[in-house]
Amino acid sequence: MPTLLIEPPLNPVHEIFHVERILEPESDAILKRTHKVIAVLPAYNAERTLAATLADFPVGSVDEILLVDDGSKDRTVQVAREMGLTVIVHPKNQGYGGNQKTCYRYALEHGADIVVMIHPDYQYDARVIPHAVGMIELGICDVVLGSRIRSRAEALKCGMPWWKYISNRALTAMENIALGQNLGDFHSGFRVYRRSVLETLPFERNSNDFVFDTQFLAQTVHFGFRLGDIPVPVRYFDEASSINFKRSSIYGIRTLTTMARYWMHHCRLWRSRLFKPLTDAERRERSKILGE
Repeated sequence: MPTLLIEPPLNPVHEIFHVERILEPESDAILKRTHKVIAVLPAYNAERTLAATLADFPVGSVDEILLVDDGSKDRTVQVAREMGLTVIVHPKNQGYGGNQKTCYRYALEHGADIVVMIHPDYQYDARVIPHAVGMIELGICDVVLGSRIRSRAEALKCGMPWWKYISNRALTAMENIALGQNLGDFHSGFRVYRRSVLETLPFERNSNDFVFDTQFLAQTVHFGFRLGDIPVPVRYFDEASSINFKRSSIYGIRTLTTMARYWMHHCRLWRSRLFKPLTDAERRERSKILGE
């Protein structure tokens, strides 16, 4: 019997184990995939939660796990290497968006057909990875987001601050209207992408800050990709990373600005470079970076 997703436990394990336990199934009964799946973890000070996050990865669910460290002050890099992950280190902090840019360039360069992005802070339940990937493999979606908001009671019970819940609901509602979608959570740190999404989107033009995620999703809608979501149990606790109220407010303003840019571009009132196709020069530059 598979483990039922009843309530996400708040007792993270801290056992350091080698990543082969996840990447190489021991049993031949586990169905082999025909697509290459790379999980990318944009990390900053994730030493205390990394092992717990990886422990939830179903065996055989991914082919490689990449951690991009964005100038952490703790032992994130040492722990990741001890566990056998592929590690890229930013000597200086480049921001959440800058971290993801490195993640996605690596995934493209190394032949990923599907890319799983999950925060290594043990906030999102990694046990749903095969189900989210399956929606991509079946051709149902091009992008799958993990929704933390199955119900208000559940989100608050799991520890989501009330002000974060209200702002999430308000922003998500406005983004659904602006982008013509019906997603439960536009601000999730668990996302799965088809390769063609990363190949098409000019994500290098996006912000290096947290609004990168909003710009990325607006671009996926503009370029005609199909978005869907799947409920993902979450945990809020001291070690789980979370931006404070001030930064959340700035993020909210920048999210609304992105929606305005999308509509101005859509209505041909102002052409935003966020939504223009990759130029030949950009494709050559991306190929050059990937080839290095």
